[in-house]
Amino acid sequence: MDIKREVERQLALIERNAETLLPREELAGKLERALVEGKPLRVKLGIDPSAPHLTLGHAVVLRKLRTFQDLGHTAVLVVGDFTRRIGDPSGKSKTREPMSPKEIERNMASYKEQAFLILDPERTEVRYNSEWLGKLSFEDVIVLTARYTVARMLERDDFARRFREGAPITIMEFLYPLAQAYDSVAIRADVELGGSDQRFNLLIGRDIQREYGQEPQVILTMPLLIGTDGVHAMSQSRGNYIGIAEPPEEQFGKIMSLPDELMPQYFALLTDIPWEEVRDLHPKEAKKRLAWEIVRQYHGEEGAERGKAHFQRVFEERGLPEEVPEVRLPPELLATDGTVGIVDLVYATGLVASRSEARRLVEQGGVQVDGRRVSGLKARVPFRPPLVVKLGKRRFARFIG
Repeated sequence: MDIKREVERQLALIERNAETLLPREELAGKLERALVEGKPLRVKLGIDPSAPHLTLGHAVVLRKLRTFQDLGHTAVLVVGDFTRRIGDPSGKSKTREPMSPKEIERNMASYKEQAFLILDPERTEVRYNSEWLGKLSFEDVIVLTARYTVARMLERDDFARRFREGAPITIMEFLYPLAQAYDSVAIRADVELGGSDQRFNLLIGRDIQREYGQEPQVILTMPLLIGTDGVHAMSQSRGNYIGIAEPPEEQFGKIMSLPDELMPQYFALLTDIPWEEVRDLHPKEAKKRLAWEIVRQYHGEEGAERGKAHFQRVFEERGLPEEVPEVRLPPELLATDGTVGIVDLVYATGLVASRSEARRLVEQGGVQVDGRRVSGLKARVPFRPPLVVKLGKRRFARFIG
């Protein structure tokens, strides 16, 4: 084997679509040593156990982690159970409520099931940071804090902003980047992956490893995937997300409703299809190709065909206009069983002036949901966006969340 050529091949695959790789020459050295010694690199990804569902935003980093696995390296998922149990800070302006061990374990069971749709379980090591953080004495914590300065910590954008504004920053919040860095020490990480918003914390990991006598990790960050609103990074809290475990019909429909300008990013970060191969297609055809490919990854070809057929039946064969207003359902209207009252649904379209008008339309049989007529003022509809509501002959609204 030509070692130098193989290192360059691996680097090219690793760098593809990445935002930051620091330092590149160090990764080249680590890859060369791994090939010579036959010892795989340990590639770390920190996991927040706050939610049980993964989105396509999570998939961006997980796909890059799978690239390392395909090159023969080991993925190490570090679950932040210790930090989350005591109230992990949001990184914005306040600290989140703590979670119980039972909640964390329930979320992680779902997380692993979904992550293994992308990762190879045989090359994945799952570790919980309570293994080592829970054993640190107070003296150990003081020694850790002595290895980093407040001035360096205030270089982080959100800390710097809050400090300028006079907003409170607790000492506990300074400990979280150090705890994440110590995770890299505990598992002896060679590389750490994260979103572009994690760059500062990942760099701290390099400094702390060096302080503990280890070779510092290389950091690799990926761009943040823009959500279905076309503006903000994909986020479950914003509701602009597409879930990995969502049914094929929902995944396909949500992808078809994406703004055209997101197509290059989605093809690059979520598929192996070069944008050059599809950029000359009509935007609608490009989206169909994207939707089919993404649904296939998580539900197989049968699921992709089911999602495509549902989209064609509901959104194409029903003669929808080119421009259908997209709306969101107010959360308070959604019942715990996932249904919504038909009058509430009609009023939430914004196409009627009052609930009285909504009731009249329902009574007159002038309301269709996904092509099916709904009558009866007490009727309830399963809410599974994207959902198309037709009022009369010419008024449409598409619920996207």
